[in-house]
Amino acid sequence: MTGRTLAIGDVHGCDRALRTLIGTVAPTHADTVVLLGDLVDRGPNTADVLDQVWRLRSRCRLIVIRGNHEEMMLNALDGEGWNMWMQFGGEEALESYGGDTRRIPYSHRDLLESTIDDWETPSTIFVHANLQPDVPLSDQHSVCLRWMHLDGHERPFDPHRRVVCGHTPQRNGLPLVLQGWVCIDTDCQRGGWLTCLDVDRNHVHQANEAGDVRSFPLAEE
Repeated sequence: MTGRTLAIGDVHGCDRALRTLIGTVAPTHADTVVLLGDLVDRGPNTADVLDQVWRLRSRCRLIVIRGNHEEMMLNALDGEGWNMWMQFGGEEALESYGGDTRRIPYSHRDLLESTIDDWETPSTIFVHANLQPDVPLSDQHSVCLRWMHLDGHERPFDPHRRVVCGHTPQRNGLPLVLQGWVCIDTDCQRGGWLTCLDVDRNHVHQANEAGDVRSFPLAEE
């Protein structure tokens, strides 16, 4: 049997939601899990989230997209943009390491550095934030890939493939479905839900920091 492709939206340090969601979808070695970026910052426990993701590699094929928050954290650890990272959630992330960058394990730094810009299959393109229209995937600018929010008027990037992304928080807790696009950042760090999309089955699984779970078919555009 062909394994599932499971896309997970912005975690933002929400360790309990991630643990609950992974327990719910129970990835196996046949499955591919695509984390769409922004694992870190803002939520209560970035350190534990990165621990969970590091361990997840042994359970399934794991793809981790780089979000703008991974970019900011890496830049800060390299001595650039420290104030920017602190302003946009780095303070909470650092607190999860006892307030000391020297306590960030090598494995966490390695995980952040191994993140990629995008990933694609014959049916789906996975990115963190957005795509420039009419620009080949290989030529996309990092600002668009990691920083540009959806405006709700995007047109299909590829007539034969859907784009699955995060980054643009959906305050109603439901994935945003547009023609050729699905955004699954459902605002977990602000009391919303962490979303996993079973890409081929168009089914949604969600968990929150309270440990609640729910599941439903993906809405149509």
